[in-house]
Formats: sequence, structure tokens, C-alpha cells
Amino acid sequence: MASVKKVVLAYSGGLDTSVILKWLADTYDCEVVTFTADIGQGEELDAVRPKAESLGVKEIFVEDLREEFARDFVFPMFRANAIYEGEYLLGTSIARPLISKRLVEIAAQTGADAISHGATGKGNDQVRFELSAYALAPDIKVIAPWREWDLNSRERLLAYAEEHGIPIAKKADGGSPYSMDANALHISYEGGVLEDTWTPAEADMWRWTVDPQDAPDTPETIDLTYRGGDVVAINGETLSPYAVIDRLNQLGGRHGIGRIDIVENRYVGMKSRGCYETPGGTIMLKAHRAIESITLDREAAHLKDELMPRYAKLIYNGYWFSPEREMLQAAIDHSQTRVNGEVRLSLYKGSVSVVGRSSEHDSLFDASIATFEDDRGAYDQKDAAGFIRLNALRLRLGGKRQA
Repeated sequence: MASVKKVVLAYSGGLDTSVILKWLADTYDCEVVTFTADIGQGEELDAVRPKAESLGVKEIFVEDLREEFARDFVFPMFRANAIYEGEYLLGTSIARPLISKRLVEIAAQTGADAISHGATGKGNDQVRFELSAYALAPDIKVIAPWREWDLNSRERLLAYAEEHGIPIAKKADGGSPYSMDANALHISYEGGVLEDTWTPAEADMWRWTVDPQDAPDTPETIDLTYRGGDVVAINGETLSPYAVIDRLNQLGGRHGIGRIDIVENRYVGMKSRGCYETPGGTIMLKAHRAIESITLDREAAHLKDELMPRYAKLIYNGYWFSPEREMLQAAIDHSQTRVNGEVRLSLYKGSVSVVGRSSEHDSLFDASIATFEDDRGAYDQKDAAGFIRLNALRLRLGGKRQA
């Protein structure tokens, strides 16, 4: 074991990280600092501090990072219309760099020489946590217990907890059969029956959204206001970034919006099935593309679409703090300076439909040119003939060669 004097642990208060806390102290003979982030997961965090204290922790950090998460991570990602492998809105991926950032900041603040997390050796999160940490603190030590210990089952973890007097709250209903992760943007489900790709997800698994079939029979219309590519108001009410996401989650959840069931390609090489609920994010993606459709230049929009899969892959794989992501972000943010206006959406039984978009000063849509009626000379249709002939030149030459 490497020599470690003090380690900052990303601590949730659950079984895994409570066992890790004790295991770190015993295995490395070191002091453990705990850090718990509120990023909108909706869990009660009041019990985290007393539980850490009961386990002998002297330095305990419990922080509300909801606004920072929404403002500095989720909103920049949505400016890019980022979506991984055509469906996944990157809810878990985008939370990891913020947690890593605070881990290394707290390590510097407390004089710790290491950080630790509870991600397993099979998943993406270990990569995301550690790439972010090394980018921000190149010399930091990272301890990943799941890659070191032999407590590789829930039964062994429970036995270790009982042996060492670690209190573990047991839910009256036996708890969820799924591995779940939640934050302000989404909630994810893995494991259990989902490990059989042919078995449908159980109806009672979903937590945030009603079954679309049970959603209201009347559509609900909402207006989103955009400034610089970000939602700043809903139905005319100015809201903070986190409040925007929270409100849209409520609206989308009520109408059964944002459920997906996918098999994705993890960075470590395996395929994994996951189910996700991202009601607010699903609405935001649809609305952002709508406001860009009238305010963004055609070639700029197409270039963004070409770059987006690379950008999304960088986030999924854990490269938020990489120079290439920051370079792409600068270009994306520059493209958003004129993305201002309003989008009107209809929410109905699992679907989001754009029914209107408007931008008073920044729209590139000109009805006098696009009209099918008399445009009064705004567009000379005869010009199209030369345009087509020029663009057809190489095709005609190629066609003659094959004749």
C-alpha cells in the first residue's frame, strides 16, 4: 500500500461508502475526510453528517452544488445539443467532473494527499472521476477500493459492516433491486432484471415520470425564453439554471416525458443496459434545437452537428477537463451569442412537440423570402438555374466518364 496520511472520500452515507470509510482508515492507517455533494439527487442529506461523525470522521463537508452543477456543467453541455449514441443525455457523466473538482479542492484545503471514490472497476465512473482529478491535481493519489479489496458482493459488504459495527439503515420494503444514480438532470437504473436485454423494465421501477399512457389527456403548452443559448425563463418567470431544470423535470414528469431504455457502449469496453429518466433535459434539447433553427447560420448549425458526437463522447468518457473539450466549448459558446428568443412547446403523453419559435432581433428566418406567395422580387428564382448547373458540373463529368 502506498503511504497515505489523509484521504478525501466521496461519501454518500450508504452501504458502499460507509464500508469504504472504515476500510480506508484501517487499510491505509490514515485520516478520512468525507465530502457529500447535493447535486439535486433529491435524497435527504441531513443524516450524512451525524453518520460520518459516528464513524469517527472529524472533517465533514456537505455542500449544496445544485446551482453550480446546472450553471457550469449542464447548461454548457446543452448548448452543444450533446447526446451520446443517439439517445443518452449524459446525466451521470456530466455530474462526475464537478464531484472530482470539489474532491481535489477539499484535498488541497485540508492537506490531504489522496482522494477516494466508490466506483467499481467495471464501470465508466472510475474513469470519469480519476481523469478529472488528474487533470486538476496531477500529483494526487487516487484510491479505488473496488479495484483493491475482496468485498465484491453485497453479502460481503454487509458482513464487513456488521463485523465492524457500521450502522446500515435497512429500508422497510427491502430497497430497490436496481443500481440507481440520481442528480438534478436525471435518474438512472441498472442491474436486476435489466441485465437481461430481452426483459422489459418493470412498470414500478420509474420514479420521476408517470406512464405516458396515464399522463393527462390534455396537452400542456409552455414557453421557454432563451438568452445566449440558455433557458432563462419558463412561461415568463425568470428562473436560475437549477430552478429551470427542476421546473422542467416536474412538467415533463407529469406528462411521462424522458424515459429511455438503451444498451450503451461503456468506455471500458463492455456493453451495458441502462434505463434513464431525463424529463427536463428531453424538453431542453428539443427546445434548444428549435431556437437554433431560426437564429443559427446554416453552416454553423451543421458544423455543430458534426462536432457534437465527439463532444458527447468526450463527456461520456470523462474528458470534461481536457483541452479538446474546452476548445470545442469555446466554439460552441461563441455560436450561442445570438441564440435568443422564445420557444413554445406542447407536452403530451411522453412527447414534446415544438409548436412555435420566435426571436425579435436575432431570427434569420425571413418570411418575405421563404413565402410561397408573391415575394415582390426578394428572391429571383431564375438564379437557381445557374446555381444548380455549377453544382451539377462534377456530377455531369463523372456521368460522362462512365457512359
